[in-house]
Amino acid sequence: MMSQPSPSPSPSPSPSVILATASYDHTIRFWDAKSGRCYRTIQYPDSQVNRLEITPDKQFLAAAGNPHIRLFDVNSNSPQPVISYDSHTSNVMAVGFQCDGNWMYSGSEDGTVRIWDLRSGTCQREYESRAAVNTVVLHPNQKELISGDQNGNIRVWDLAANSCSCELVPEVDTAVRSLTVMWDGSMVVAANNRGTCYVWRLKKGTQTMTYFEPLHKLQAHDTYILKCLLSPEYCDPQRYLATASADHTVKIWNVDGFKLERTLIASSDTTARLWTMNTGEAIRVYQGHHKGTVCCALHDGTDNTAS
Repeated sequence: MMSQPSPSPSPSPSPSVILATASYDHTIRFWDAKSGRCYRTIQYPDSQVNRLEITPDKQFLAAAGNPHIRLFDVNSNSPQPVISYDSHTSNVMAVGFQCDGNWMYSGSEDGTVRIWDLRSGTCQREYESRAAVNTVVLHPNQKELISGDQNGNIRVWDLAANSCSCELVPEVDTAVRSLTVMWDGSMVVAANNRGTCYVWRLKKGTQTMTYFEPLHKLQAHDTYILKCLLSPEYCDPQRYLATASADHTVKIWNVDGFKLERTLIASSDTTARLWTMNTGEAIRVYQGHHKGTVCCALHDGTDNTAS
């Protein structure tokens, strides 16, 4: 029987920066971000890991697999998860946390978006997307989830009303691969299988997320985008959009006019890399996996600011 997350004191204080990676070699590795040293390896034999996410308080790491989500104690040396979330029936492609860590959300290729009780491991709510869900993000207001699926649908799930409050399809039958929302809720970006990013301004009002005002269409890459991400609050006043693609590049766009600022060369190899924005140089390479690195999670902010 797996134990549940406990509020009891951790065996050691959390590092100020938490960096974790997962690979097709069925391991999750924790790294010292500054030195590049791997200080902990967790075996994950049951499936590949599709996504990693760190809780806002830096205490736990969620690993989304097929079809489960497992939660590991960041400060423990135990190879066992503290709890497993098992209601999905296919690959879990998205996972994240409410800002205070009160609950977790997920999206799966089984076509559902779910909300979980962190302590009991039970599914509290389930929303049907009617197509494989590739990406889910939580609006900064903590009241709406936005999902993107394989059929090209974007849906806003109003948690107070417990229903879908908005639906739009930027390109019919073109999978939405990744969604990202600006930290202040002013903008949302959807990246798709054709390398295109659709950008909307989110109108103010009582139903902020139900009104998407088209702002820009960016042909960021020539092939499908794996991930898009808007810069966090502490980057202001500069605001950036990062896009990672199967074309082996990561591109950094200035949101003011969507001008290309930097192109970083990446690949589906066994490493993770840290770049400096000033020069585009890789200043740290994290080596240790034996097969392709699939995903990473970084928490380098205060307890309630993950990036």
